[in-house]
Amino acid sequence: MQLDDLDRNILAILMKNASIPYTEIAKMLHVSGGTVHVRMNKLEDKGIVVGSSLRVDYSKLGYDITAFLGIYLNKSSLYEEVIRELKDIPEIVNAHYTTGTYSIFAQIVCLDTNHLRKVLHDKIQQIKGIQRTETFISLEESINRPIDIGTNLEEQIIS
Repeated sequence: MQLDDLDRNILAILMKNASIPYTEIAKMLHVSGGTVHVRMNKLEDKGIVVGSSLRVDYSKLGYDITAFLGIYLNKSSLYEEVIRELKDIPEIVNAHYTTGTYSIFAQIVCLDTNHLRKVLHDKIQQIKGIQRTETFISLEESINRPIDIGTNLEEQIIS
């Protein structure tokens, strides 16, 4: 699907704040609320928009540790099997199949260091196919933002 400026602007607004009503977006872009609704349905049907999410400050819920985990596999052919098991561990909030040093790079959210140790030892390192792991504890998240897909994308690349 080829996106036009209206599609990009709708997405850019919602990526910054997904709670903005379609009617508000319509006013900002000088179109009808129905137009925004129809465009969003098309973007969902084409798989460009896949659900929506809510950002939560886990630390305010008692989860004080965010860690990143580099996972070494015995063989890269074990990726599918290992990722299936990692999906069953609720503390893992995202995982990526990567090039470079690690086969998988995952983000884990835990209550404290003891909880992290238990997740690593009792769950992750018990998975068949994982050779070893390397853990990095996050001290602070400094940037967490969507990519800017606005209509001035070409200008951003040139400058």
